[in-house]
Amino acid sequence: MTIVSKSIDIKAPVDTVFTYFARPEHVSDQMTEKGVALNVIPMDIKEGMGVGTTFRVVGDFNGKRLEWDCETTEFVRERKIAAKMFRGPFKKWNITTEFTPKSERLTTVTMTVDYDMPFGPLGGIFNKLKFAKTAEKGMESALYRVRGLLEGNGSIPVYITLTAYQKLLEEKKKMNNVPVSTVLTAILEKYNEIEAKASN
Repeated sequence: MTIVSKSIDIKAPVDTVFTYFARPEHVSDQMTEKGVALNVIPMDIKEGMGVGTTFRVVGDFNGKRLEWDCETTEFVRERKIAAKMFRGPFKKWNITTEFTPKSERLTTVTMTVDYDMPFGPLGGIFNKLKFAKTAEKGMESALYRVRGLLEGNGSIPVYITLTAYQKLLEEKKKMNNVPVSTVLTAILEKYNEIEAKASN
């Protein structure tokens, strides 16, 4: 059993930070550290991305591809989101993200992954040598990137209808699975072009 935990302070209100993390694919957009790539595909979305929502995680860890399905097990608005693997290679894989408001515009985010590697004793050796360090570094980098986004211009797609989001995912596929933020930027640029032509 291995537990990897990282915390970061983000200068943004807790509702903004929580809403961003409530969509797991937002965080996977940030998991692009060298040697680590994560893609999250929503499968069955319950109301508000709450308890019972299922999603698939496809991970590439230094060339080793792993795929697992998770279900949201806890969803306490502006406080905590937890999910666990119900199908996949790990003996166990749980992730918890906790949100602690420090002031009106400062939130501490703590992300914890608790897992047991697959592949028996060999998995334990692989974990000690590579996986735990890779996972820790990837998680830390992702939190820094999210902080950069949320403390930046605030133009994060955190409030979006399910229909609009599904269309966004279709565009993402057409664009070779680039990050959601890249897809949204491209759509907005196209919209601005159309608007500019219409006003001329």
